[in-house]
Amino acid sequence: MLGPGRLRGGAGGAGQVALSKSLQGQPEMALEQITGKDWYQILGAQPSDSPAELKRKYQRLALLYHPDKQKADVPAGEVEERVQRFIEIDQAWKILGNEETKKEYDLQQREDNLTKEWPLHAQIYLEDMSWNEDEQCYTLSCRCGGCYAVSKSESKDVSLVCCDTCSLVTEILH
Repeated sequence: MLGPGRLRGGAGGAGQVALSKSLQGQPEMALEQITGKDWYQILGAQPSDSPAELKRKYQRLALLYHPDKQKADVPAGEVEERVQRFIEIDQAWKILGNEETKKEYDLQQREDNLTKEWPLHAQIYLEDMSWNEDEQCYTLSCRCGGCYAVSKSESKDVSLVCCDTCSLVTEILH
């Protein structure tokens, strides 16, 4: 379990690796496509929506944009736009309709939002941090006088650590 001030994953880190692993078997989706779009917006949904609500919104949009449901007199350009929209809707459902990939996507989105909002103080390799034998954790002093700390058990899962005093964040590089 992650302690206070710890974030799972990291920019280009474990969160994205886990997300790409959970989408194996879906080669048509590159990692940039997965994390670069707001899949909730595509489905007209919210992260707080239940799985049943997500499914209902997906089904409604899939029926609306499915290529087999299009009228014959629609201009070719509009047909192509609708097909592309259907593909996006289908990709959104592949991510949000699966509990594991939805969880990984949500974690990545939350992390991306935090790294945009919180100032990144430094990037440091774990081996460059000090080992505190008494507390069994790696530590690093913050410029405010506070401390960044990550336990040995968390060191493989955590890539962003918050200062225990201020709002600065340090990225742990592996």
